[in-house]
Amino acid sequence: MRYQRAESPLKLDRPDAVRDFFRGCLAECDPARESLWVAHLDAGAQCLHVSRHEGDETGAAFPIRSIIADAALHESAGILLAHNHPSGDPSPSEADCRATRRLASAADAIDCTIIDHLIFAGDDCTSFRRMGLL
Repeated sequence: MRYQRAESPLKLDRPDAVRDFFRGCLAECDPARESLWVAHLDAGAQCLHVSRHEGDETGAAFPIRSIIADAALHESAGILLAHNHPSGDPSPSEADCRATRRLASAADAIDCTIIDHLIFAGDDCTSFRRMGLL
């Protein structure tokens, strides 16, 4: 399921603003199923487009082609990602790391940057950027 959620002008230029925004997005979802949220930003960190990709208890869809197509369509300068881990462990899995690296490589080819990928588990939140994974 994909849709526009952001209301202009939503600015995601601070880590706390990003966490709060995605925490609100994930609050709309079933916590027993993974959901991936993707926010496309312009060069000034204004949100251009938001999409949600549903998963199940074991993982969320990570549609790299669709995310890159949206980035090209919206002329995104940056992309923020967030998903939840129903297990309660906010640590990135190897699959999370691999998919994020592949997306970062594809985004780089169109002059777009993966700004961060957040993983939420209960009240905990992990940042790929803070962990040095981006």
